[in-house]
Amino acid sequence: MKAERVVVDTNVITSAALNAAGTPRTLIDTVLSAKNCVLLFSDETFYELDGRFQQQKFDKYVSREFRNLFQAQLESVGEWVAIAGAKLGCRDPRDDKFLETALMGEADCLITGDEDLLVMSPFHGIPVLGPAGFLKLRE
Repeated sequence: MKAERVVVDTNVITSAALNAAGTPRTLIDTVLSAKNCVLLFSDETFYELDGRFQQQKFDKYVSREFRNLFQAQLESVGEWVAIAGAKLGCRDPRDDKFLETALMGEADCLITGDEDLLVMSPFHGIPVLGPAGFLKLRE
């Protein structure tokens, strides 16, 4: 399976920004460089990312300037999906926005490291995978 339309959870994007050598960064680099991949966001998922990236606790890992640049790069290539804030049954209701973004964006895959989302795979036919699982599909 070659995933084309993907939703990536905030925790994976944050890890990618903080560690250039990790699997999450490899995943983001793969998505950004692949001609057939579209990164899906909703206002709600991007707002969460923006809030996370502004947290001072990450300054010791990478500069705020780098995080802002990384976020701007994602924003420039992302496709936005409108969601309504549906309750979709995730153990952590704050994660429903990722499920709804995947549904409304007709995603081929939701990528996360969050166990509350991973246990829901497949969600309405959409695989929910960790970064390594997604990369394995792309081989």
